[in-house]
Amino acid sequence: MITTASWVSDLAFDITSDNNHAARLDTTVEGGSLNSGMSPKQMLLGSLCACSGMDVVSLLNKMRVPFTKLIITAAAEQTDEHPKVFKSIEVVYKADVAAEQLAQLEKAVALSQDKYCGVSIMLKKHCEVSYTISLLP
Repeated sequence: MITTASWVSDLAFDITSDNNHAARLDTTVEGGSLNSGMSPKQMLLGSLCACSGMDVVSLLNKMRVPFTKLIITAAAEQTDEHPKVFKSIEVVYKADVAAEQLAQLEKAVALSQDKYCGVSIMLKKHCEVSYTISLLP
């Protein structure tokens, strides 16, 4: 796996993966740039959500649990001093599974968080990662 970051201007970088997908990373105007993309830490939180989400979707499909919506949000608390690193992350899973299939959703999320999601497992080595699950109407 290879990713390349190419400087654009100010503090903005375009990142490209070895399979030719791209994204812009930047910081805020207050941080000294143009706010033209997500910050690296926002991208990391997004990677956590997407990595776990891919697991949950795959597991729910294998369990034959029907759903049409899955929303995953991650909120991080950072240290006050530099380097500002994550102290804790709260991941919130919301899905529109039937109430009687909540246990299967809970199992899928637990398997993702504890066994399959490499991003979550890497982050857990450095900060607390917790999660909650709720049903969408």
